Amino acid sequence: MAPPTSALVPRDPASVMSIRSIHPTVTTLSLPFNRHGRIAFGGRATLVRLSSGSVAVFGPVALTPDVHTAVRDLAKAPEGRADAVGYIVAPDLEHHIFVSEWKKAFPSAKIIGPEGLYDKRKLQAGDANTPNVSDDPFFKSLRQGETAIGDAAFDKDFETEMLHTTTSKELVFCHKASKTLIQADLMFNMPPTEQYSRVPENERPKSGFFGIGPLANLIFSQIGKTQGDLTWPRRFVWYGIAGKDKDAFNQGIRRIDSWDFVNVIPAHGDTILGDGKERFRSLFAWHLKDKKE
Repeated sequence: MAPPTSALVPRDPASVMSIRSIHPTVTTLSLPFNRHGRIAFGGRATLVRLSSGSVAVFGPVALTPDVHTAVRDLAKAPEGRADAVGYIVAPDLEHHIFVSEWKKAFPSAKIIGPEGLYDKRKLQAGDANTPNVSDDPFFKSLRQGETAIGDAAFDKDFETEMLHTTTSKELVFCHKASKTLIQADLMFNMPPTEQYSRVPENERPKSGFFGIGPLANLIFSQIGKTQGDLTWPRRFVWYGIAGKDKDAFNQGIRRIDSWDFVNVIPAHGDTILGDGKERFRSLFAWHLKDKKE
């Protein structure tokens, strides 16, 4: 059984959330997140203003008053406008806890996610462990081979790829205007410094950012990095994230590599600005070559 929502997210998200503009059209919402209720990964949502004027939220986090303000400012919309958010995107089977909260606040928003997520949320609706989850209708559940949402306003501004071989059915997006890759668990960038930057010093994990002992700290710090010796991160992707169908995964990675991006926003770890494409190519070198070295 999954841990209750209360074990995964901060009790007072407003007090520990870092809201940052990384581009005139892109704002990140970073805060602590404890995987399985105890591993401190950090979490992040991304707000993007589309050329149509509406905002898309990727991997939504708690909708605090400050987040409402960030949405309004990004959309250049008056206070209380319920159509400021046009799209609520769950980028994989895991990052969806606050979808219903955002849908309630912005009822006209279209929900986008990978195949299988609607059914998962339908089963979770009404579960005491997941009080945030409702049986919300999806506008689009991406399936294997699909590379567009099917909505003209969204597809105009984003490249889209579904990596169906991954366990969490990762959806990866590239916002063309800001040259920013947005993804969840395909690519980490540890440690999650910004995501714990507002946590009081005496409340931060005592054994590094992961707080579960030196060995675990060493493991996660090694497999989640994007610089230096990437032997272990590459092995983690090759044997873990990629799944069994390496050919299909490699094809998806090559399509992503063909996109024009310089920034990478991960759900876990620090945002990469300026050299995102170089780090992406280094981390996924084996997949771009179709060969493990």
